[in-house]
Amino acid sequence: MTGDLSRLMNFVKKFIGTVRFGNDHFGAIMGYEDYVIGDSVISRVYYVEGLRHNLFYVGQFCDSNMEVAFRKHSCYVRDKDGVELIKGSRGSNLYTISVEDMMKSSP
Repeated sequence: MTGDLSRLMNFVKKFIGTVRFGNDHFGAIMGYEDYVIGDSVISRVYYVEGLRHNLFYVGQFCDSNMEVAFRKHSCYVRDKDGVELIKGSRGSNLYTISVEDMMKSSP
């Protein structure tokens, strides 16, 4: 999920439902698009009005034939050729990645 349309392509505008944020407010899922990282495409990334962070689930990467691995203090996503596309770090119990780092892997 993302709240930033500028990072996506092939937008399909369609009200899909709502999501609840941590502050108990709701955001509307207003459609979906493809997210490109390097030569790989993550399909059907939802556009959520008001979302301030990008949220991906591991299955989205795996469905795009990417490898995902988690270590004690880091995580990474590699393409089918083993090229590292994304590297993240763990703080508390949450693994995070930088959008700027993701964009470096994009054309």
